Amino acid sequence: MRYRWKMAVSPKRVYRRLLRARGPRGWWPGQTAFEVCVGAILVQNTAWPNAERALRALESRSLLSYEGLKGMSAEEIAPIIRSSGTFNVKARRLAAFVDFLGRRYGGRVEGMAREDPWELRRQLLGVPGIGRETADCIVLYAAGHPLFVVDGYTRRVFSRLGMIHGDESYDDVQRFFMCRLPGDASLFNDYHAQIVGLAQQSCRARPVCTGCPLDDVCPKRGVA
Repeated sequence: MRYRWKMAVSPKRVYRRLLRARGPRGWWPGQTAFEVCVGAILVQNTAWPNAERALRALESRSLLSYEGLKGMSAEEIAPIIRSSGTFNVKARRLAAFVDFLGRRYGGRVEGMAREDPWELRRQLLGVPGIGRETADCIVLYAAGHPLFVVDGYTRRVFSRLGMIHGDESYDDVQRFFMCRLPGDASLFNDYHAQIVGLAQQSCRARPVCTGCPLDDVCPKRGVA
């Protein structure tokens, strides 16, 4: 990746500032590794509260486990996860993931933690409906491997900081961070959470820069 401008601040410094200002964020929500996987699928293209309601609907029916969902068809799952939006599509993706987990890891998410992270990512990308962001969320948050998760918030924040242009490929942006940060799952976990919090509170589509912990070092690229 080549840049037209000099970076005003490094990824490490950004994280230190966010951590100092906001403290650890404690993300991703989920009582079990399986719940994290399901949440990563249900949150696709929707806000977290919508996915959370779908998770609780599954939980209330004792379905928030591999054993609970094993053998259920997408048609049976869909009405239960209606609150997640595009629920028919997500039901098919969830059923495909459950089938994959059973075939490849005996229904145990813990088995994914023993897999090579890049091989696990490759396998997940072969599951219908699981793209790079969803796969990396599962690899990082459920399996505990250090892969940096990239989302729209990441592109928004770091293009305004002048570190990326914002139109790079997912893999290019991921490499940008992984080449500049220690390969530590707990760091990547909290860093992603810090970015999400910053984008929701300060670095919005229409930014509220006053009070932002990065205000004095941010060149505000692309901000009118």
